Amino acid sequence: MLSSQLIHTTYPVLHLFDKVSFALQLMDDYDITNLPVVSEEKFAGLISKEELLDADETITIAALQEYFINKSVKSTEHFITAVKLASEHNLSLVPVVNDEIEMVGCISNKEILNALNSFIGNEESGGVIVLELDKRNFSFGEICRLVETNDAYITQLNTFVEATTGLVLATIKINKIEISDIVATFQRYDYSVRYYFGEEQYANELKDNYNHLMAYLNM
Repeated sequence: MLSSQLIHTTYPVLHLFDKVSFALQLMDDYDITNLPVVSEEKFAGLISKEELLDADETITIAALQEYFINKSVKSTEHFITAVKLASEHNLSLVPVVNDEIEMVGCISNKEILNALNSFIGNEESGGVIVLELDKRNFSFGEICRLVETNDAYITQLNTFVEATTGLVLATIKINKIEISDIVATFQRYDYSVRYYFGEEQYANELKDNYNHLMAYLNM
């Protein structure tokens, strides 16, 4: 998903000649904590609410240029770049520019979260298993194979290296809710399962038996 697919053009931009009081009013109106500033239609940087609150409300934005955050994403970049920028600089809006550094819109935190939700497959039901592995033992192919031996498949896989241990944590989402057999397969092949989230087969059986009993009692 590209940044251009998440752009909103409804958010305002500031100009260097705008007053601090005007900028603060816009931030309150739109419930945001930063706004892009343009100069002659070119992106000049971001100004944060924190910097504005410390400034004299009667001065112009131009007087605060030393506090601008000169960060933006291009419309042709993957949206993950916007996620990184928003996280690193605690932004409520991420500015999007074209190749000429002209503002084309912004991406809000809400749009970023919605895109991430789709990106990691949260819209699909399924169980989640978190494996911990040594870097040299990580094999995507083998993990897929072990899942597939249980008539299931991986819908999403994410990895990161845990700073404290140096281990690779592989989070896999599977298209089945009942994952006890898959967990047992991983353990049988000496994989360390740190967490798993799903629904056990026996729990389903108990639920079915309970429902049958209640149906019988209500006859």
